[in-house]
Amino acid sequence: MKNVRRTFLMAIMMLSLAVPTMLAARTPWIEKVPPRDHERENTMAGDADAVAAGRLLYEDHCARCHGDHAEGKGKRPSLRSERIQETATPGDLHWILRNGSMGRGMPSWSKLSSPAAGVVGSEGLEPPTSCL
Repeated sequence: MKNVRRTFLMAIMMLSLAVPTMLAARTPWIEKVPPRDHERENTMAGDADAVAAGRLLYEDHCARCHGDHAEGKGKRPSLRSERIQETATPGDLHWILRNGSMGRGMPSWSKLSSPAAGVVGSEGLEPPTSCL
């Protein structure tokens, strides 16, 4: 009886930890971006070398899920959506690249240097011509 009670309590405790995590995964990532990151500028915008480097990074790391032209693939979202093209700031894009959204299948690219993340966000989202 003691083992059943212990197992029941462990299950309740695990469930109480899992529910907030599951609910957080349903919150759109853009609402999770802290104000400081939201306001972040992309200092590489307009730099032709950054655009070329961003194209290569996109092709190597992003196209597999988001498509060669950012149109999305399967359940992976298009990067041409209004939310990305018109609502997301360069800081928002930098934040999602660095933090990911594992609940949605977006890995964290925290190993990507800040300059590289800026490169990927250098010219809007029209890969592979100007690549993120």
